[in-house]
Amino acid sequence: MDIIENILSARSAQPSQILDCFDALPTADVSLLTGRWRGFEIKTGHRLDGLLEPSGWYGKLFVNPEAVHPLLFYSRDKTELYAVDPMLVPLTAPLPRSSVLGTAMTVLRPILQTRSPKARLRMIEYRGRSTATMAYDSKAIFDHFVRIDEIRVLGIMDLKGMPGPYAFCLERDDTDMKVRI
Repeated sequence: MDIIENILSARSAQPSQILDCFDALPTADVSLLTGRWRGFEIKTGHRLDGLLEPSGWYGKLFVNPEAVHPLLFYSRDKTELYAVDPMLVPLTAPLPRSSVLGTAMTVLRPILQTRSPKARLRMIEYRGRSTATMAYDSKAIFDHFVRIDEIRVLGIMDLKGMPGPYAFCLERDDTDMKVRI
């Protein structure tokens, strides 16, 4: 457990380290994920590293297995959250890793925002075992989760053809925050 705590503290790991931790941690059940989760990236040298924080990303909301909001973002003043449609988010275009990205998200909010859930939860086999997995409705992306403890999970994004793991941590968040969905 010390290795994962060191990784979470540093918010970075070698790809092999994060995958070793993923393999060593207990699988997660779909029911564990119900609720709102605040997230942060774990840098692994992946080409998407460093995009979420400057974009204003907050985390995910798992209403139930059929209704998941995979991309929650802070409003400009950080007093509320809103959901973004992943279909409208480019994964291949070069994006700035700066406050410019957050400004763009604010300006584009009327176009990107959705009130409809855009993912589902299922138990899916990944790396040799079945664990809670979020499947995006409009993109060929799976986020696989394992349990760190009762309030934290480790996530690995799985996108066909994408080399190396894109990793993140989600922490359960029960604080009072308005969610516009």
